[in-house]
Amino acid sequence: MTRRVAIVTGGSRGIGRGIVVALADAGYDIAVNYASNATAAQEVCDKVKELGGRGVAVQADIARTADRQRLVDETLAAFGRIDLLVNNAGVAPSVRADILEAGEESFDRLIGINLKGPYFLTQLVARSMIEQIAAGTVTEPKIVVVSSISAYTASINRGDYCVSKAGLAMLVKLFAARLAEHGINVYEIRPGVIETDMTSAVKERYDNLIIDQGLTPIRRWGQPDDVGRAVVAVATDLLPFSTGQVLDVDGGFHLRTL
Repeated sequence: MTRRVAIVTGGSRGIGRGIVVALADAGYDIAVNYASNATAAQEVCDKVKELGGRGVAVQADIARTADRQRLVDETLAAFGRIDLLVNNAGVAPSVRADILEAGEESFDRLIGINLKGPYFLTQLVARSMIEQIAAGTVTEPKIVVVSSISAYTASINRGDYCVSKAGLAMLVKLFAARLAEHGINVYEIRPGVIETDMTSAVKERYDNLIIDQGLTPIRRWGQPDDVGRAVVAVATDLLPFSTGQVLDVDGGFHLRTL
């Protein structure tokens, strides 16, 4: 089996779906992780098959230890290797609340899914990758973390989300420093405002900010495929001398202009 294999968490919809399709088009077989929507996950797997690859849907709540282990185990059982981990799964607050009023339940939920899950899944997959390198099964595997411009942009009505994404930025630095000796590069892809079901509730507001007010120099919404292409650049060895690198996919939002 010479085709490379990726795990994409939260791969059944939105940005995750865009990443899965882009990787399948680039020749990857993929474990499509999902939390609850089995139908959507299977539809994505069917798309992978249309593109000539193999896809397997794996239900797992990455906030849970046993589920993370099952995700890795089922991927290895299906494909025998892991060349790429894409930590994409994430959730927004159920209710946007001012940080002076926000409660612990939402904070714990977001930290568990958005930060704790990727942290320990990366640990688990990295150990497996090191073993596979030693066995000659894979060479130069990679890890990608999909974060957000919220890693550095303060939104006072969703502080829990911002804190979770800021934590991911440090996660990338830590694992990049630790895994370089094993030939495993780690990257942070930092999307801006991407048009998905998660952002549909604020579409009118951001239409105005982006198109009329120039929130981003590139005056359009980002698309899941924009993030998918960035992941493919990493996955296809186009950045071999970079690790711990932040790839901004934000239409230029990060620029400070006068």
